[in-house]
Parts: sequence; C-alpha cells; structure tokens
Amino acid sequence: MKSIRVLIADDHALVRDGIRALLDADEEITVVAEAQDGLEAIEKIRSHQPSIVLMDIGMARMNGLEATIQITKRFPGIKVAMLSMHANEEYVLQALRSGASGYLLKDTKKQDLIRAVKLIASGKTFLSPEVSRHVIDNYVQSVGTPKSLIEQITPRQREILKLIAEGRTNKEMAQLLNISVKTVDTHRTQLMERLDIHDVAGLVRYAIKTGLVTIGS
Repeated sequence: MKSIRVLIADDHALVRDGIRALLDADEEITVVAEAQDGLEAIEKIRSHQPSIVLMDIGMARMNGLEATIQITKRFPGIKVAMLSMHANEEYVLQALRSGASGYLLKDTKKQDLIRAVKLIASGKTFLSPEVSRHVIDNYVQSVGTPKSLIEQITPRQREILKLIAEGRTNKEMAQLLNISVKTVDTHRTQLMERLDIHDVAGLVRYAIKTGLVTIGS
C-alpha cells in the first residue's frame, strides 16, 4: 500500500513527468500532484496533503527557497526536498536554512531519488552523494576531522546542532524540545564555543561530517 504522498514542483513539464514515472513505480510512493511554481505548490498542498514536496530551486513567480520557507512555517508536518542542477555548497546551505530536509541534484540516480524520498519521509535529512562529497571535502580541507569534539558536547547540544543543520529557527527548536527560546540560545552559544565554530554554515558542515544528518553514499 502506498503511504508516501509526493507533490512535484518544477517549471518544466518533462522534468515533472520523468520524476513522476520514477516515483510511481515504487510501491510505497505515489505522486498526488504537480505544480509549476512555488505559489501553485502551496495552493495544492491544502487540497492534496502530500507527505513530501520535491521543489525545484529556480522557478518563476515564487522560487523554491521562498516557497520552502513558507511551507515549513505554514505546514510543519510536510517535508521539502530541494531539486537543483547546482552542487555548489552555498546553494545547499541556503536550502537547509530555508527549512529543506534534503537537497537532490536533478541527475540523481533512480535508487538515490527513491531512497531520499523514503528517508525524508521518515524524518531524516538527505543530500545527493555528489553534494555530500563536495560539502564534506570542503569541510575537511578547511577544518579537519572533528570526530573527537562530538564526544565532548552534551546530548542536548547534539539535538540543537542537528536542528540547526535542518534549518530550524530558535523558536522552532524551543517548540520541538519544549524549552524556552532563551535556553535554546544559551545551548547554541555554548555549542559554538565548545566546537569553536561561529557560523551556521560551519555548524551544518560539522553535522554532516559527524553523521548527525543523513547523507547519500
């Protein structure tokens, strides 16, 4: 029985058709709607109630980043995975900061696409293998291996780090962890001091390297 409901948002009909064909072939996934831009995607979410939105990053009227910000705020139970031709680290980080739970290249292999949809539906984060390697390589070159430090932070700080990597705001983290925004800010500050990482992009790379977010392989 198909349980994962997908909405595809892309301004190219051929791309939507191709993705639909790949996903509908899996017994656990069904494509419930298509949209040609971010605004249409938001409109169709109400009537089709997807589990996941596969969102093109560049579209007219409303692009994927803007739509993702609105969707994750207005429909917190719905996950968004960004579709893009760009493996550039900044695009990936922008997508994660917008609230996306995944970043997939448009030439992603069928098995990775299906695996990504299933992982994201289960609450995990997924990056295309090519993106993962690119981001991690840059991180290793600039910072080095952080494995020993992960053991020095508290379980709560690990939770905060994972949520930061998923693009959550302090307010959202407070709601999810049932603590105050001030407490979240305190944990965040202590985390940055402990890891000696003082920007969100660095924390995201660290979370990827240490496996706090799931990546392709």
